[in-house]
Amino acid sequence: MKTLFLTFALVLTSLFSFSQDSGVTLTLTIDNVISDKGNVKMALHTVDTFMKGKGLENGQSKIKDGKVTITFENVKPGDYAVIAFHDENENNKMDFRDNGMPLESYGMSNNVMSFGPPQYEDAKFTIADKDLELNIRF
Repeated sequence: MKTLFLTFALVLTSLFSFSQDSGVTLTLTIDNVISDKGNVKMALHTVDTFMKGKGLENGQSKIKDGKVTITFENVKPGDYAVIAFHDENENNKMDFRDNGMPLESYGMSNNVMSFGPPQYEDAKFTIADKDLELNIRF
């Protein structure tokens, strides 16, 4: 009977340990969106995906009083960058002028604003073992 009870306890312990998530929560906030029209899209990237399409995680949020918050759950430790843009006309893409300048507001992690396309090294941040909150500015 003891053996059966110990086996049962061991199985339950194993099940619970596998069900725990091993990543952290990344909460991203933008509080300076120009209008509440449309939505804001954000993508979490690694060096391999940055500026090459969809991110590892992608999210979007409606805007309320010029503010959005998007949360990515279970993010594994490592180096990442976030790109965000205001999809004001809700066409699911960033719009540009004929000269290549963006028509819609955008931002990235570390709030680096430079002329030319964003660079991963400028936007890079590290996730370790604690939840992280970042504020992105447009």
